[in-house]
Amino acid sequence: MIKRDIYRTLLEWKSEEGRKPLLLRGARQIGKTYLIEQFGKNEFENIVVLNLEKNLEYEKFFTSLDPKEMIEKIVFTTREKIKPGKTLLFIDEIQNCPRAIVALRYFYEEMPELHVIAAGSLLEFALTRAKISIPVGRIQYLFMYPLSFKEFLLALGYDALHDHLYGKKDIEKDKCFSHSS
Repeated sequence: MIKRDIYRTLLEWKSEEGRKPLLLRGARQIGKTYLIEQFGKNEFENIVVLNLEKNLEYEKFFTSLDPKEMIEKIVFTTREKIKPGKTLLFIDEIQNCPRAIVALRYFYEEMPELHVIAAGSLLEFALTRAKISIPVGRIQYLFMYPLSFKEFLLALGYDALHDHLYGKKDIEKDKCFSHSS
C-alpha cells in the first residue's frame, strides 16, 4: 500500500465525536477509491462499496431520504451487512447520483453512528449541472491531491533519502499507513 499523508486525517475522522459524512474530492486517477477501500479494510469490520458509475441501479437506494430505508435497500441488494460503528459505507462516484449527495445530510442527522465516505472526481461539474446545493454544516469535505514528493519517495522505496530530507520521525508517524488486517 502506498503511504499517503491523508490516511492520518481519515483515522482522526473515524474517531471524531460528532463526525459527519466525509466527501472526498480530488482529480481523477489519484487513488481516492484505492485509499478509501484500503482504509475500510484496515480500520473497520467491513466495508460496503457502492460505485454509482459502474452500477447505475444503485440510484434506487436514494429514492427515499430515510437512512433506515436506504440501508435496508442496500443490504437487500448487496447482501452485505451494515453495522453502524463497525461498517464503512463508501459511496464512490457520487456525482452520478445527485440525490445521494443530498442523502449524506440525513445520514448525519438521523444515523450519525454510521461511518459514511463519499468520493467523486467530477463533483463540481455535476453539482453545477444538476443545480444541487451541498448541505452546509452536515458534511465534512476533504480534498485529496496527487502524491507529494515525500509520498513519492516512500512509494518507490527511497526510505533513506526520505529520512535524509524529512527526518526519521516522519517514517515512525507513517507506520499507521502500512497497517493491514
